[in-house]
Amino acid sequence: MRNRLIFLFILVVTFIAIAIIGSRFVNQSPADVPVNNNLQFVESEPVETETTEINNDAVKKQIDRLDPTAIPLGDGKVSNSPKVGYVFSCQTNFRQTSNLHGGEWIEGDTWDSTQKLYVLGSVAWPTASFSTSLQNVSRTLTGNGLPISHTTGIFPIKRTDPAWQYDRNPNPITATEFRYSIPAKPVLAREASCVPMGIVGYTLNGVALYNALDDAGLDAAAHEVQDTCDGHPQMAGQYHYHGPSDCISDINQNNKLIGYALDGFGIYSRYDADGVEYTNADLDACHGITSEIEWDGEVVEMYHYVMTREYPYTIGCFRGTPIQTRAER
Repeated sequence: MRNRLIFLFILVVTFIAIAIIGSRFVNQSPADVPVNNNLQFVESEPVETETTEINNDAVKKQIDRLDPTAIPLGDGKVSNSPKVGYVFSCQTNFRQTSNLHGGEWIEGDTWDSTQKLYVLGSVAWPTASFSTSLQNVSRTLTGNGLPISHTTGIFPIKRTDPAWQYDRNPNPITATEFRYSIPAKPVLAREASCVPMGIVGYTLNGVALYNALDDAGLDAAAHEVQDTCDGHPQMAGQYHYHGPSDCISDINQNNKLIGYALDGFGIYSRYDADGVEYTNADLDACHGITSEIEWDGEVVEMYHYVMTREYPYTIGCFRGTPIQTRAER
């Protein structure tokens, strides 16, 4: 009898102990519960991988083929006939070169766009205007030559500006009213023609586009000191570009219209439809190509120019028949 009582007592104590331990485990907080860190990492890994893949895809949408620290210099690449990588210039006599218009960013046969000086200042132009309109077979460009989408540097260049030691541009920026009618449906001419030292086209932000040469016949984008939007005025005050500017709307997009040449053909952004940067190897002697583009709301295959980071940057010659501007008359 005594042994049976002892057994029952031990049994009761055991049940009570089990109940207490079970209760503590059930009421344990999540922070106290042991976690398998390896399993937790495996569960979150797919999310991280997916994000990484998305980011990689975004990067792959555009492929740069030129090194901005070693852009090929265009000095001496002036021809008297169409030639890939050259400017077929109507003007063949240029001023004698000097020590100006050349800085430490030019070395040998390349120049470093990341080290080039820029003219200081940020001047707004609230009266800037530009518009285009279609009328039968003509496209009319109207504006005052001031940039509608960005500010400019301070011109004339001040003596206190570090750019003064390389470029002493004495010209102020002034409004230059224009109204030009170019072909709305341009056609290729029998032969390519030379480009003037003045206007070769207009960008969609209302700024005149010149060829790649300065008045010494050298690579203007490399030698002349422009503002942070890669523009500056000439002697009559007309603000203009010689090459690509990140301030031009859509210039860094894929296959986008960014302006018109004086022969009516479009000027397009520096990446093709697949996001690959254009170089001279892809383009003809006039710096153009025939491919599928959006033109006046329709997708068509037609000839067009491309603005690139490689000289001659904009238009090497005209493939159509250009109109004459006031400066040429």
